[in-house]
Amino acid sequence: MKLNFPLLALAIGAFAIGTTEFSPMGLLPNIASDLQISIPTAGMLITGYALGVMLGAPIMTLWLGHVPRRKALILLMTLFTVGNILAALAPNYWSLMAARLITSLNHGAFFGIGSVVAASVVPVHKQASAVAAMFMGLTIANIGGVPLATWLGQTIGWRMAFLSISGLGLLTMISLYQALPQGQSGQRPNIRAELKVLTRFPVLMALLTTVLGSGAMFSLYTYIAPSLHRFNDATPSFVTLMLVLIGIGFSIGNHLGGRLADRALNATLIGFLSMVIVMMLLFPWLAQTQLGAAIAVILWGIATFGLVPPVQMRVMKIAHEAPGLASSINVGAFNLGNALGAAAGGWVLSQQLGYAAVSYTGAALAGLGLLLVLLQMRVAQTAHSHAKPCTD
Repeated sequence: MKLNFPLLALAIGAFAIGTTEFSPMGLLPNIASDLQISIPTAGMLITGYALGVMLGAPIMTLWLGHVPRRKALILLMTLFTVGNILAALAPNYWSLMAARLITSLNHGAFFGIGSVVAASVVPVHKQASAVAAMFMGLTIANIGGVPLATWLGQTIGWRMAFLSISGLGLLTMISLYQALPQGQSGQRPNIRAELKVLTRFPVLMALLTTVLGSGAMFSLYTYIAPSLHRFNDATPSFVTLMLVLIGIGFSIGNHLGGRLADRALNATLIGFLSMVIVMMLLFPWLAQTQLGAAIAVILWGIATFGLVPPVQMRVMKIAHEAPGLASSINVGAFNLGNALGAAAGGWVLSQQLGYAAVSYTGAALAGLGLLLVLLQMRVAQTAHSHAKPCTD
């Protein structure tokens, strides 16, 4: 198989972004101790990053709309690199929060513009697979980048971890410069027209599907460690192993989601959403043994990340007049789902309903996502049947 260098360069960028997004989760105790703050306060660094992604996605995409795509992606990774260097040098909590916000501004726009670039360097029938190839960097970050950054932070300090991640930013910039064509400057985007595209009912329904699918994933993922501890008295080392298996599941699901979405987009969405529902209903039962937990997390990882390529392609196709902005907003919707899922799981636990109910809540969110997909298909069929006589 011929290596596609543009896709490799985009995947390196996705790996860098995934590493900087998720590595603070393993470094919170170190950051809290060094800056003399509580762990919940340090946890707000993760929330701040997610908010920055949601706000930065449309702003940065529109701002860079007229810039050649290679240059735009390199500028975004420059912002990423500077943000991580500032994080490594941050003297206090609020300067670290500001550095994380700066870093997050590149996230949505990189994946949004990157998805359009990925789809443009392959034949039409392989576009979903190309988007999946870029997102593979994100899944590999969960398997290798995040554990490595966590180990580095715990061994020689969290500041060195952020400094090392900034090195990934430099590597990405070099890779993008070498692999992507220079491209031409485009016209400044018609902001009102592009935003109007996003207000159309099918686009809003597609974005809401992303929010619900991501919410289903993060309702359990956020509380996976205490869930495993409750269901089978899991040790820290067993939880670590399960996180690695989830990362492997993410990678398999991402690959399968891309391949299958190229053949049948809606069927792929329906299949993986149904699989998410089944796995989250079965998880409390399967997780009572170590073997059952291992099987459950791999299959759950496949199902949840199998959704990513088809929802990204769906939004880009429905909002084809503004694919870059739409796919950037979709990444923001994924982060909104992150917050929704974590909040839903937290609310269930605050009501003393137990960890099994957290998993069932995720199944309910995935069920709503499945209903939305079926509704969108019905609306599209109705619109097509009404339009058909007019074409004669």
